[in-house]
Amino acid sequence: MTSSRADAASSPPSDAEGSEASPPGKLARPLDAGLYLVATPIGNARDITLRALDVLKMANVVACEDTRTTGKLMTIHGIKASLLPYHDHNAERQRPLLLARLAKGEAITLVSDAGTPLVSDPGYKLVQEALAAGHRVFPIPGASATLAALTVAGLPTDRFAFLGFAPPKSVARRRWLGEAKTFPGTLIFYESPQRLAESLADAGAVLGDRPAAVARELTKLFEETRRERLSVLAAHYGEAGPPKGEVVIVVGPPEEAPASEADLDAALKEALGRGLSVKDAASEVALRLGVPRKEAYSHALALAKEE
Repeated sequence: MTSSRADAASSPPSDAEGSEASPPGKLARPLDAGLYLVATPIGNARDITLRALDVLKMANVVACEDTRTTGKLMTIHGIKASLLPYHDHNAERQRPLLLARLAKGEAITLVSDAGTPLVSDPGYKLVQEALAAGHRVFPIPGASATLAALTVAGLPTDRFAFLGFAPPKSVARRRWLGEAKTFPGTLIFYESPQRLAESLADAGAVLGDRPAAVARELTKLFEETRRERLSVLAAHYGEAGPPKGEVVIVVGPPEEAPASEADLDAALKEALGRGLSVKDAASEVALRLGVPRKEAYSHALALAKEE
């Protein structure tokens, strides 16, 4: 755990320390030197924060996956910025240049084509090396396809795991899904529209026929979220064909079968055999098996009377 001193040293500057944020149209104080991770819209160009716009305006350079995509966003919001391509194919070459600019005291922003940087892009290596060199790194939060899909899926949100992009081949994909099979929460991953039906079928075969959701074109004009069992979703997209747009798959947690009476009695006998009272044995087993405490108590009482 980081110390409070370290937290304070790395905390990002606010728009107005100890006061209100800068009003729209009025730039905040000049940026401190460092790397700024700026979330950009995942579809609707208006889904960007006022603070993000300020940072993009004031940064010395904007490192981005595709200068054409980021350039369109800048034009929409009337921002003139120096754009530098930073993607999988040139990251090894560009990182030393960006680190050198950070060493000179510049403010550098990193954006992805859509959403929050470092989620399925090479940005994490830049962050690692920037931190290792002693530079400050600031999050400028905003849109995220992962969280947007999770919130509209209608599935549990208290615990979830983001798996990234699914492997393109079925054998590798099934092995990959198998690694997450026992995770006790909701699973989220990205998939190509062309492989959607096959991926949903693989998910059903490996994870079981769980409730799931397919969210596509989030925040855009033809936004759609389809919620069904994995088998139903796989059949639908198998017949309808690949949908248009970016796709996020959300799969519900494992569904445990209710404990049978035999399971309940066996667990109670074991607890009573350890010397627990009827009340304590019933409480322990009810919690472990997820059965009503009253039901567990009545079974424990009957078992105790038999002995």
